[in-house]
Amino acid sequence: MTNEPGGMNEGAGHAEGIRLIRESAAAVAPRQGGLRRIRALRFTRPGFDPAIWREICAMGWVGIRIPEGQGGAGLGMAEYCALAEEFGAALMPEPLIGAVLATAVLPAALLADQLSGRRLILPAWQEKTGALHAPLATSFSNGGVFGHKIFVPMAAGADGFVVTAREGYALVPASAEGVSLVLADTQDGGHFGALSCDDAPASALAGDFAAALEEATLATSAYLLGLMDRVFALTLDYLRTRTQFGRKIGSFQALQHRSADLKIQLELTRASVAAAADVLDATAEPASRQAAVSRAKARASDAALRLTREAIQLHGGIAYTDEYDAGLFLRKAMVVANQFGSSAWHRARFAAIAPDSEDEGP
Repeated sequence: MTNEPGGMNEGAGHAEGIRLIRESAAAVAPRQGGLRRIRALRFTRPGFDPAIWREICAMGWVGIRIPEGQGGAGLGMAEYCALAEEFGAALMPEPLIGAVLATAVLPAALLADQLSGRRLILPAWQEKTGALHAPLATSFSNGGVFGHKIFVPMAAGADGFVVTAREGYALVPASAEGVSLVLADTQDGGHFGALSCDDAPASALAGDFAAALEEATLATSAYLLGLMDRVFALTLDYLRTRTQFGRKIGSFQALQHRSADLKIQLELTRASVAAAADVLDATAEPASRQAAVSRAKARASDAALRLTREAIQLHGGIAYTDEYDAGLFLRKAMVVANQFGSSAWHRARFAAIAPDSEDEGP
């Protein structure tokens, strides 16, 4: 078992698949080079590149958790987390995690459209409580949906929404009568959508994406790991090249100590995400899955915010300008850290599930 920089905890059973995932991801989510595309897409609609999205679909990534017999890739959580990590390292705005989550309840015809890129259906599940599994106020009856959903990432690009309701799941076309979508820009240049349905025509969906919601939460943790890894590498490069008082600033002991602390946070997050992926691949038992996911997400959210903020400081005044790349990672971390539950929420859930845990917790 290895733990290479830029890699998940890659046991022998997953190593080859993870390597292929990382290599294929480099075509659209490169770790090297500039972030010109990301800058150009900020504060635009839909906020991502439809051509890149079609390429993502052609790679089979939207179906990464769908069994091969249903047209998907049938890969495990270790592979999914590796892909999400590469997306985070490249600050990809394309809504992969939301699209993968929606596939859990789509029937065959809609699933084929989602996997091929002919349609983009995103989940609209969060209400004002902010909890992952809170009671829902939205209702679905007689073919119509009533209710309000918030914080739908990159909603402007969606053709439809999987809406959670007290009665189950419903597919609501984005263009349907009775549907309104209010967009709000986010710090990173993306946006959230607030979806309102007033007797919006909808079709019922079978199934349950509670398990897929845990997977999306862990994938978000891996996305945060990827952006941490990339900005940490940028910071080390800066410390090795920036000169003050005739010396590389990376030789200053105080900055070495701070860098070492950040490296510890990065590697603890890597280990926690990898351990949670192993749990999700090994068991369907809800409590074990939830505890592992909450531990990883709490750590990833806090570590990503700490590391990106300190990266700004270690870059000095230049990082406070919008033209410098380090700031893009901080802005992305500020937006993603609370998606699928804040660190405080996940710590509370972990404590409720595993109150007698002998380890240090999330």
